[in-house]
Amino acid sequence: MRLAAKGLTAILSIITIGTALSLTTALALAGDDGNSKNVTEDDIVRALAPQPKKPLTRGLSIAPQADPAPSATETKLIQSVRGRSTRSLSSTEREEIASVAKDKPNIDLEITFDYNSANISPKSLSSVQALGRALTSPDLKGSTFVVAGHTDAAGAEGYNQDLSERRADSIKRYLIDKYGISATDLVTVGYGKSKLKDPNQPMAEVNRRVQVVNMENKTTASK
Repeated sequence: MRLAAKGLTAILSIITIGTALSLTTALALAGDDGNSKNVTEDDIVRALAPQPKKPLTRGLSIAPQADPAPSATETKLIQSVRGRSTRSLSSTEREEIASVAKDKPNIDLEITFDYNSANISPKSLSSVQALGRALTSPDLKGSTFVVAGHTDAAGAEGYNQDLSERRADSIKRYLIDKYGISATDLVTVGYGKSKLKDPNQPMAEVNRRVQVVNMENKTTASK
């Protein structure tokens, strides 16, 4: 009987330990808030910093060089839109900005907003704050950036255009108010649903994004 009792006690002890371990694992998983997918300041800096040129030959050692200065046409465009309100940009100017931006360092941020609103959602604040820290870092501070708002394909064209403009402006105001970034260094533009990131899935969340583009590096920008 004593041996049987000892055996039962041992089994119960093993079950208790196993249950405790399982509970600990469950609590650890419950504590994971999913923020690991959020973009970081370093991610943004790496994406927006000018890329060094590669050496022309394998045997030739060349010091890293920054991206070339904007062309005269690009500089004229950038200077003409700096300090402008989002709504003041014509459709032609919006397309010109998009054409220049496609070859510049850029990053897409999945920043969500309250429904039918330009208010930044609480879950996206960390991404906007990472953007603010990145744009004021020594590697990027003083450059000229385009903040472009995009929507998915739901809704009318005019409605989406207006919403994308208001949301781009919302990001700009936050960066100015919280991080002291100059308003003239942030060019906001809205594209509505005209430039879907995934045209094959027009309603997909990936289309609802804010794209940030380094249009004019600080070392070549004309202030």
